[in-house]
Amino acid sequence: MSVVVTAPSAMSGDMQLARRALARDGDAFRTIVKTYNQRLYRLARSVVRNDSEAEDVVQEAYVRAFAHLGSFRGDASLGTWLSRIVLNEALGRLRKKRRVPENPQAEIIQFPLTPSDDPERTMAQRQILKLVEQATDSLPDVYRMVFVARVIEGLSIEETADLLGVRPETIKTRLHRARLLVRKALDDQIGPVLLDAFPFAGRRCERMTDAVMRRLGLQA
Repeated sequence: MSVVVTAPSAMSGDMQLARRALARDGDAFRTIVKTYNQRLYRLARSVVRNDSEAEDVVQEAYVRAFAHLGSFRGDASLGTWLSRIVLNEALGRLRKKRRVPENPQAEIIQFPLTPSDDPERTMAQRQILKLVEQATDSLPDVYRMVFVARVIEGLSIEETADLLGVRPETIKTRLHRARLLVRKALDDQIGPVLLDAFPFAGRRCERMTDAVMRRLGLQA
């Protein structure tokens, strides 16, 4: 039986960064936000299935996390600690929505593509990414969160289990089921593009970072 142990250097780095942030070090706050923006956004969207609401969720989660940063003890990585806060915020919003009878349509994000001089290649990329987005959004909640965490965000089985509070065996089962469901809508040839889906970089990342820094009163 293998045991996964977080590297001491990584954990000590997280603690140092958290302590700097507690001391109101603006650079530390910005480093944390820019480091985890993409993961947290992807996780939030896997729950709320709406890009603008996912951004709101992440911003609220950051503000809440930084207000309670003193409670971070390094038992898990800073990324996992933040991810749990984001999931709690996202799931809380989802529960509130479900109290009101409604049937909103999931919003499909128009993701930026890698620039290409080949119009046909660009069009094919757009079609493939749209299929990936639609297939992911159509997954049931329990499978969608696992699929996003494991396949799109690239977390390990153990990290995903820790994040969602379930056994690794459960993650494996849900991931297997999620992949079967996704394959019904996708051709085998588009597998390699999965990691390009749900990006969070460039203008979106900068906008999120600036918004969080303003709310914390640390914007230059």
